[in-house]
Amino acid sequence: MHSETETVRKILNELGDTWAIVGLSSNERRAAYRVAEVLQRYGKRIVPVHPKAETVHGEQGFPSLEAIPFDVDVVDVFVNSDLAGAVADEAVAKGAKAVWFQLGVIDEQAYERTRAAGLEMVMDRCPAIEIPSLR
Repeated sequence: MHSETETVRKILNELGDTWAIVGLSSNERRAAYRVAEVLQRYGKRIVPVHPKAETVHGEQGFPSLEAIPFDVDVVDVFVNSDLAGAVADEAVAKGAKAVWFQLGVIDEQAYERTRAAGLEMVMDRCPAIEIPSLR
């Protein structure tokens, strides 16, 4: 199962605190905006990744993972499932330690490729739901 509690715990507690959030914009009505806020509250540095490259929650945005000039630990994916596989591949190329597909984001082939590349990964879960139970 892709959402094993052990993997969730490892990603949230052990793999680092810099989270690139793909699909995060300044639109307060979007789930990514609220999830990023929760992650910040729990000590994570969020990095907005969106074509608009907006500053969100005080953090500078970038138009792509590739454009981020520093390492990221986790790539949190808020895009449609048909686009998520490409983002997972970009996360591998970026050198991330983990990929997190949000609720409703599922791509079995991307999961297999990402795990084969040595990254941790969960699908169809939300870190904002998981993180409070780990503290």
